[in-house]
Amino acid sequence: MKANWIDSHDFLDRYKEKFSKIYPVVFLYQSTKKIILLEKFKRDFNDFKHISSQTESRFSIKWSERYPCLNDATTGTDFDRHYIFHTAWAARILSRNKPAEHVDISSSLYFVSIVSAFIKIKFYDYRPANLNLSNLESEHADLTSLPFLDESISSLSCMHVIEHVGLGRYGDPIRPDGDLKAIREIKRVLSQGADLIFVIPIGKPKIMFNAHRIYSYKQIINYFKSFELKEFALIPDNPKDGGLVLNATEEMADEQNYGCGCFWFKK
Repeated sequence: MKANWIDSHDFLDRYKEKFSKIYPVVFLYQSTKKIILLEKFKRDFNDFKHISSQTESRFSIKWSERYPCLNDATTGTDFDRHYIFHTAWAARILSRNKPAEHVDISSSLYFVSIVSAFIKIKFYDYRPANLNLSNLESEHADLTSLPFLDESISSLSCMHVIEHVGLGRYGDPIRPDGDLKAIREIKRVLSQGADLIFVIPIGKPKIMFNAHRIYSYKQIINYFKSFELKEFALIPDNPKDGGLVLNATEEMADEQNYGCGCFWFKK
């Protein structure tokens, strides 16, 4: 079946009327860039097919089976700095602590999947994930009412999660104090001497409804004032200020707009 959507004329016909009146400059730039990339794609396809025809062909090469990836020829590999660096930071802490078992509440699936290769992980999420891997259990849990006994967990992570609780983004009930209820639950289930790996957006406090909250450094310290802060790392807004800044200061954290604050607490 022919994939007409990748042809330049079809692209313009589909989107010109809808967007050109609203965002004329943006539309012109994007449509022009799209046409250039499509033309390059066609040239590359024809060149590849021609070169392949000169040698023994190992695969069928058909225009009808094309699958254009037009935006990957970049000078570097882009990535989400928050999710690469904060999970790398957390994995290094677990590698250092070597808990017999670790509980994670709703953090990155990539994080729990990889770490479960060397540490037993119990993963809980409001929307449970169907993860079938050895050393990894995946179940449902509501962060505002965790299914654990008081002081029963010795190693726990909750990363880039609390800021969403109560905003309804993931199907959870609207509750302005949902994040505070979740924090109280985390504190309740941790045993004395337990390690908590806690990550949130940090900077000037505000709610970007319904995406997330942004907290100040002082807010988080106050929420966990009975805990010992073992380490604070920062992923700053500007990559030029560093990827992952270990032992960052409160002043650095408060200068951010949407930084990533990484807190390692001990109860």
